[in-house]
Amino acid sequence: MVCSALWRAAHAHVCLVRKISPVSRSHQHQVWGSRPATSEFVAQRAPGSVTELLGKSYPQDDHTNLTQKVLSRVGRNLHNQQHHPLWLIKERVKEYFYKQYVGRSGTPLFSVYDDLCPVVTTWQNFDSLLIPAHHPSRKKGDNYYLNRTHMLRAHTSAHQWDLVHAGLDAFLVVGDVYRRDQIDSQHYPVFHQLEGVRLFSQHELFADIKDGDCLKLFEQSSRSAYKQETHTMEALKLVEFDLKQTLTRLVAHLFGDGLEIRWVDCYFPFTHPSFEMEINFHGEWLEVLGCGVMEQQLVNSAGAQDRIGWAFGLGLERLAMILYDIPDIRLFWSEDERFLKQFCISDINQKVKFQPLSKYPAVINDISFWLPSENYTENDFYDLVRTIGGDLVEKVDLIDKFEHPKTNRTSHCYRITYRHMERTLSQREVTHVHQAVQEAAVQLLGVEGRF
Repeated sequence: MVCSALWRAAHAHVCLVRKISPVSRSHQHQVWGSRPATSEFVAQRAPGSVTELLGKSYPQDDHTNLTQKVLSRVGRNLHNQQHHPLWLIKERVKEYFYKQYVGRSGTPLFSVYDDLCPVVTTWQNFDSLLIPAHHPSRKKGDNYYLNRTHMLRAHTSAHQWDLVHAGLDAFLVVGDVYRRDQIDSQHYPVFHQLEGVRLFSQHELFADIKDGDCLKLFEQSSRSAYKQETHTMEALKLVEFDLKQTLTRLVAHLFGDGLEIRWVDCYFPFTHPSFEMEINFHGEWLEVLGCGVMEQQLVNSAGAQDRIGWAFGLGLERLAMILYDIPDIRLFWSEDERFLKQFCISDINQKVKFQPLSKYPAVINDISFWLPSENYTENDFYDLVRTIGGDLVEKVDLIDKFEHPKTNRTSHCYRITYRHMERTLSQREVTHVHQAVQEAAVQLLGVEGRF
């Protein structure tokens, strides 16, 4: 096994294989004793504790799992910072919808909401979207909860119901979303989504169809893989065609004409049928967005019973990394002028190819421990590493699992890659961070060192 060669009794709880020189024992005691990062991992849940966020107070309970690392990102709104690469993508999408879809008065058909509060209720994030009570997407291990009733939104779809209920037929929502996830160059606990919704009345959908007055939006039939039980086939096909045509033109606007596109059937609880769009970019098929015909039950519950519609969602970081050749998602949070100035362009449609900052050397450490008997999830460990190591951590890989044949206890061995994006890391600072990760894993996750 990989870990068997790595482990030596170097610490009372967790062992560490270092590829950097060790610091003195007195320095270890200073770092471990102060525990600056450990105390910030999850807010203390003493009786009466509250989380203060964006001017409001939220009582903590057994679901509270927000870290200071994540809380520090709330309100940054990178998508609204002029000339930030995420802002550029947002503005290009807005430009497309503003130019292509104009209302009768000459004003844009689609309204844009890019400053809605990221704190939502669990009803908004899940129930309003018809996500079942025991659906795995609700897991505490995958989301950031303020308490059992409030959370940081996991998707911009959390605002769909409210905006439809307010009487809107065409809108875009842009915002930061929060999910607990693995650590690598493609994943970050905070990222940004853009959501689009379009609803049609019977007249709007069939206006250009010969004998359209004879066609209807709804019927009572059976549900199939191709349509909902309440939609007529004619209405379904027109909505699906409009959706795919809208998005095909959008990616052509972003990437240029001649792009090869394919549609892949998929599943979302709040659309049916549902699709993912993939594009052939530089010879590689890449998934860029998800979409579908909105579930009529959702539309009806929001008060638009006479409408049928589509919805789509895309990740701004995903598109920016493809379009601008940005290799690491952490770079979007960089305040280094060498990064930001590359996107200070006068024309939002100007082509930009990111020029990498110097590639600084990585420092790799391994950590291995016995898992607690219950209540352990990998995302707990990833969150802990993110909170303590911050953006010094490039990725975390699970490189080995071992189950003891007699005790049935399980151990995991993780490889943590540290790399600063703007300078060379010193051996001392990486050692301090890694030691803090060791202690926090023991204290907060209940793991035990493997000897």
